[in-house]
Amino acid sequence: LPATSQNPAANHAQQANMASQRMVTLLSPDKQTFQVPWDVAMRSTVVKQMLEDLPEPEEGSDEQPDPVPLMDRSCNATILEKVLEYLTKHHEFDKTGVSQEDKDAWDKKYVDVEDEVLFNLILAANFLDVKDLLDLTCKTVAEYIKQCKTPEEIRQRFNIPNDFTPEEEEEVRKENAWCEEAP
Repeated sequence: LPATSQNPAANHAQQANMASQRMVTLLSPDKQTFQVPWDVAMRSTVVKQMLEDLPEPEEGSDEQPDPVPLMDRSCNATILEKVLEYLTKHHEFDKTGVSQEDKDAWDKKYVDVEDEVLFNLILAANFLDVKDLLDLTCKTVAEYIKQCKTPEEIRQRFNIPNDFTPEEEEEVRKENAWCEEAP
């Protein structure tokens, strides 16, 4: 969600802007609610499909529809807030025509998080069907894997226990020897 400014005039302008646009309330599995601009929420295919059949609110009506429940545990409040940060920023990028270089720089900072957060972002992006976020987070994990030279380095990088016996490990190496052959 957009951060509120310390400037009271800017806060008022931002709140007036948010009040003038159609809003959606999303409900996380841990019962936190998030007020999101309609256009930002529609960047998630799942949310879009959930909202497609809702009638347009009547002009001047203050009636709010029930919150949209996102009951997949990957969408807890912390992760949902992070997903909404991404959706909001990319919505702004699309409206302002920011360069690809600036988008890439922002994305790189965005995914500079702990592994647990990154993996939960992958799960949430998959559940919410936010393809560009799913691509970004998966690409980040792939880059981490490419930096590792051996299976042992991958295990260390991602804290994965080696559950192979030495005999099983040798058998896997023999079966996959073709992978390590020089071209």
